[in-house]
Amino acid sequence: MSVVAVAWLALQIAPPGASGPLIGAAVAAYILPGAAGALLLGRWLRRLPTQRLIQTDAWTRAAFLGCIPVTWAIGRLHPALYIALLAGSSLLHAWGGSAKYALVAQLLPGDRRLAANALLSTSAWVSTIVGPALAGILTVAVAPAWIIGLDALSFAWLAVQAGRLAEPNEQNPVIPAAEVRLGDGLGVLRARPELLGLLTMTWLFNLAYGPIEVALPLFISETLHAGADVLGLYWAAFGVGAAVGAMAVGAVRELPLWPVLLCVIAGHGLAMLPFAFHAPAAFSLVGFAVGGVIYGPYSALSFSLFQNVTPAALLTTVLALRAAILLTAAPIGAALGGPLTAALGARQTLTGTGIAMIVVAACAARLWLRTEPAAPDPHPHSAVRDSVPAR
Repeated sequence: MSVVAVAWLALQIAPPGASGPLIGAAVAAYILPGAAGALLLGRWLRRLPTQRLIQTDAWTRAAFLGCIPVTWAIGRLHPALYIALLAGSSLLHAWGGSAKYALVAQLLPGDRRLAANALLSTSAWVSTIVGPALAGILTVAVAPAWIIGLDALSFAWLAVQAGRLAEPNEQNPVIPAAEVRLGDGLGVLRARPELLGLLTMTWLFNLAYGPIEVALPLFISETLHAGADVLGLYWAAFGVGAAVGAMAVGAVRELPLWPVLLCVIAGHGLAMLPFAFHAPAAFSLVGFAVGGVIYGPYSALSFSLFQNVTPAALLTTVLALRAAILLTAAPIGAALGGPLTAALGARQTLTGTGIAMIVVAACAARLWLRTEPAAPDPHPHSAVRDSVPAR
């Protein structure tokens, strides 16, 4: 629900003429501080077990987001305070998200992790189907600040459930938390060029995606002259497509990993091009849904590679470092989305994101083709686990 509510509340409280920049700042604040938290708080957080990390992140989200409807109700929710509360809520996001996938690696053997990652991705995308649509309906009756309050309650419930998890048994020797350093995560990336290449490509992909979260609400309100219910419909359509794509990852994993990932990025870019046409909203809505189908398998494939080539003791640290790097991409793109939409317009900005994705895929494909092709794998299901050509 926050996909709609965060942007729509920013639109409502923005000073005249500042809606685009404030939406960009709000979207960035809801994500970007997690990168700082991953880098600055690791000394203390990497000592916690995975379940405790999930719980701590969830309680932090619940506390800060819960302050938003309270301050709105008493008339004290100014834009600066709104940005500060969103920023505080996201401070531990990298560690909480990394712990979720580290928990999968602790509980399951390597040949079952991709399926578990696909299940997590499908669960998240199903919530993206229901949440934005529900938020769009609720904004007709209640202020978006109260929807963010419901978001806070959902994180409190997650914290309670995480506290009920049993401690998993590590199958591999664990380095004492005090001996794990940020440099260990950097060392893994240096030793595995395929991880570094994947991380770089994903960062550029997310950067190109960032302006969408700013331009789409403005496209809905200013170009289509519609409300939050239509914005929720767009995000729900994307979520339906992504859930379908995530469920199909079992078939995708039999294909060579790098060509699949390149096709995902290029295909998502192509799916954004319908926004360029002055056509009925259904035209761009279908394109947005197709983009979701194409994007769906990306996260599960990417996380499986990290889980299976990273030492168990370093996995949470490496995934937190990965999250810290990637968390900067979409918010920077969102921050750029404000001035881009002001200068070019929402329609042109949405189209430009698609073109940028296609360029990223083309450049990555050129680098990939300049290397020797890997020998065919007689066991295709092991391609994700064991071998990815270094790019």
